[in-house]
Amino acid sequence: MELLRHEDLIPLGTRIRTRLCTEAASREELLELLSHALAKAGNASLMTNELMDTLVDHAAGNYRVLMTMGADLLAHGMACEVEQLDEKLYLEVYQPTRPRATSKKKGRV
Repeated sequence: MELLRHEDLIPLGTRIRTRLCTEAASREELLELLSHALAKAGNASLMTNELMDTLVDHAAGNYRVLMTMGADLLAHGMACEVEQLDEKLYLEVYQPTRPRATSKKKGRV
């Protein structure tokens, strides 16, 4: 909220009428939300417990981040036609890819 008080952002800050300031959610609150969302969606076992733990750990107490990562994994899982979302899928989506090292031949300038 401090950033919205910066001189260049005051016009933007005045356009936001309702603000919800929340504290970081606990690990238990995030797990409860994720479990509830999966149950309400009709497939409580869509994600492995290990994946749910991983998502909660990487959400850093932020509900929006948790649900966005879950949605990304669901979309990727649907594209790959997997039956259950797991940590392997998480690594496929979120593991940074490293550029391959190119071999340099001696004698080339």
